[in-house]
Amino acid sequence: MLAATLNTHLSSIKAQDIELGTTDIAIFGANVGGLYIYKNATDDKEFMSIDRITDGLYKVIAEYYPIVVGRPSISKNGKGVIVVDPDNLCMPNVAELSVEFLAEHFFETRNNNGDTVKFFNLRKFFRDSGISKFPESTFSRDHSAAIVRLIRFKDSPYVALYISLPHVLFDGTAAVAFFNNWAECTRNLGNPDHKLQYPPINDRKVVSDYFDTVTAIEPPHTKHFKDLGAESLVKVPSGTIAALLLAAPDIPVFEEQHLLHFTAEKLEQLRQDVDKAQSTNLALAALLTKTILQANIQTFNSMPTWSYVMFPYDCRHRTKVPMTYSGNFSFSAIAPLKSQTVLDGSCKDIALAIKEHCSKVSSEYAKSLVNTVENEIGVLFQAGISLCNSPDTSYVGLSNVRYMPIHLIDFGYGCPDILSSGYFTCEGILHLYSNKQDGGVDLFMNIKDDLFEYLKKSDELLKYADVIF
Repeated sequence: MLAATLNTHLSSIKAQDIELGTTDIAIFGANVGGLYIYKNATDDKEFMSIDRITDGLYKVIAEYYPIVVGRPSISKNGKGVIVVDPDNLCMPNVAELSVEFLAEHFFETRNNNGDTVKFFNLRKFFRDSGISKFPESTFSRDHSAAIVRLIRFKDSPYVALYISLPHVLFDGTAAVAFFNNWAECTRNLGNPDHKLQYPPINDRKVVSDYFDTVTAIEPPHTKHFKDLGAESLVKVPSGTIAALLLAAPDIPVFEEQHLLHFTAEKLEQLRQDVDKAQSTNLALAALLTKTILQANIQTFNSMPTWSYVMFPYDCRHRTKVPMTYSGNFSFSAIAPLKSQTVLDGSCKDIALAIKEHCSKVSSEYAKSLVNTVENEIGVLFQAGISLCNSPDTSYVGLSNVRYMPIHLIDFGYGCPDILSSGYFTCEGILHLYSNKQDGGVDLFMNIKDDLFEYLKKSDELLKYADVIF
């Protein structure tokens, strides 16, 4: 019965080529996704039904996101495209897994004002559950671009949903919109008249048309990477950048994940202590920049020359490009700070220095970054070399997703109780999630274990943060 329904959805997909934008192909090989824990509070025998969730997935793909079942290629004019061929669809990889443990075995708990706050320890899950890792989204294996795993735990009311999608199709904003649209379609499977109120815009021409009206201005960090010798790293013939990037291997996920928790009270105390005139996000970035640099120095027994701070920003908020645009339209604001200045300065000084660099974001800067990828790819490679924790560099890449509606992803069984994170790419990247259990925030950290051993002993950090794992 389900197979027939799924085939009905797929039969409505039309052949089409969807041209990718430069910001899409620049992130080819990485993935985007999430891990969400749902609680069956009513002992519903059909809770988080794999058939309904799969039915909703195929429905939302067929009606709104055919790009998800396409395959990357190069067009005759050298552009990167996703080819949607109804006779050769890249099918979603969906499976249900059972674990012979209570979900609670993988929880870490903390007490906050008498309430128990739960956290899911992914590293403990991979160590003890018999599942050593989740498959990651990739175009290098057939039917593996969209990965979904529903995990059921023995004698437990909790169910985990893991999702991995190609980053080339979605940025964070668009991915969360996809998850919520998928959930809405699942909730409305019995309503043949249901339509999304705000359907996604998949046509990348929306962005290219917008940038045609913008005059590029080079951001300061581009010049910084050029001064480091970026222009000598890689040179490619004009018009071949799509072929180069789409041939890139998958970017492996970083498996040394750690988690810090900040209560709402501690987060506000941090802001007041650093500079009450600044945002919480900026105060937290300053604290992390200083303490991670200190841990970096202890780890490598040397002083790195540069301390980098990166904030991604969603350009939808600064342009007329609709929020429903489904491609990659996020850009990076980067602050290159002298490590000695960071070490000697106060967190207030560091916050102001980060603000000086990272608050100056604009469409003109974004247009310049697109031009850089297309014409000066060496800058992208130099940034990749520099943005990490090493003897030469310290790095904080702070991605703030706590205002995205992740906690609203409801397939008809209620919203997730615990927001967690699968492994994600690139060392030094930090994801900041809201924690609806106590109103605080969770900071998932791609930080090397040996560096984290020093970081978790930082008195300055522990004044505000609770180390979960």
